[in-house]
Order: sequence, then structure tokens, then C-alpha cells
Amino acid sequence: MRGLTGEGSARTRGSIQAVSAALAVPTALALLVSGCGAGGTGARDEGPAHADSVAGAAATPSAAPSKSPDNVNAVALIKDDPKVAPEVKRDLKPCVADEYPVDVSYGDLTKGSADDVVVNVLTCGDAVGVGSYVYREQDGSYENVFKAEEPPVYAEIDRGDLVVTKQVYEKGDPVSSPSGENVITYRWTSGHFTEKYRTHNDYGKVVGDSATPAPAG
Repeated sequence: MRGLTGEGSARTRGSIQAVSAALAVPTALALLVSGCGAGGTGARDEGPAHADSVAGAAATPSAAPSKSPDNVNAVALIKDDPKVAPEVKRDLKPCVADEYPVDVSYGDLTKGSADDVVVNVLTCGDAVGVGSYVYREQDGSYENVFKAEEPPVYAEIDRGDLVVTKQVYEKGDPVSSPSGENVITYRWTSGHFTEKYRTHNDYGKVVGDSATPAPAG
């Protein structure tokens, strides 16, 4: 597992941290890596473990003129949302102290007046994504405009599009080694997300070494 958040983790594999060239000193983001697993901020690994942890919910500036919201309490958003499945709410508990397995990222997906909020809910033990949600600011509150609750699932922002990755398992695959993944790209069109692209990637299988016979002697 890559990491956990407190009240809301700001993280997405494909999120872009833009820094103004006019600043004399680059902005520093404080990273909090939970003791629940190894941290990482690089490209997503193959398999269901997708969580990168960033302390708090640091806003990710968007190329669009929308403003970044104040840090959002992602746990409260999920628990108060009637669109979220009861089992996701029930299983959303701290893994260590007050650290919840939640990833949060900000970006312009719906062309609103403020950045949208993407929330991924994961399991504590192996960081499997159990639910992905997009919240859009509307009249001072946040509206759920997208959800995917078929694990393993993970959502992220990629150049203004919503990209959802779903691991694919064949019979006999362990949870740590799916056979492949479906990557679905959604775009905000006429007030809702519409699927634009879908690709499937097969993960390579490692062929086990055959037993080497002992030398005759």
C-alpha cells in the first residue's frame, strides 16, 4: 500500500503539480507516508495497490481558470453521501490512529467555478480501490456526479479527462496479481460524464523456473 490520509489525502497518480515560474522559491508540499505500507509518488504499479499519500488535501492547480477549493473533508463527503454504497461507508474506518485509506485529488473536470474533487476509497490491508467518486461544487456544496464501485477500481485526472482503471482477474489470480486492466476515459459533456475511450492491457505473466535436477555423483 502506498499511503493513507488523515481527513483527506491529496493524491492522484496522474495529477499535475503546477508551479508558477514567477515564484522565487518553489512551493513545498508536505508528504505524509503512512506506516501501513510503502510510499511512492511515481507511476502507478501494476496490480491493485494505487494509493499515494499526501498529508492533508493539498489543492492541485488546474490549467483552467477555476479556483482550487479549500481542503475538503473527504471522509465526511463519503459518509454523508446517499449515493455511496452502504458497504463502502461501513468499511471506511481508520487503518492507523485517524488515518483513513482515502486518496483525494483536485482538478478541472466539469468546467465549473471551482476545481472538482476526486475521491478514491481503498482497503487498509492491500490498498485495493473499492470506490471512486467525483464531486462538483454547486452553490457552496459538493454534488456527486460520478461513482464507480466495482473493485478493484481507481480514478484520476488526466489532462482534463476522468480516467478510471479497473483491474481484471481471471480464475485463480491472487488479489495482488490481476491478469490485466481496463482503462476507461470519461469526458464531461452536456452535464454528465460520457465514455470516450476504452483500452485493455494484459499484464505479463512470469514463467516459473523449472526445477533443476541435482547433478549425478
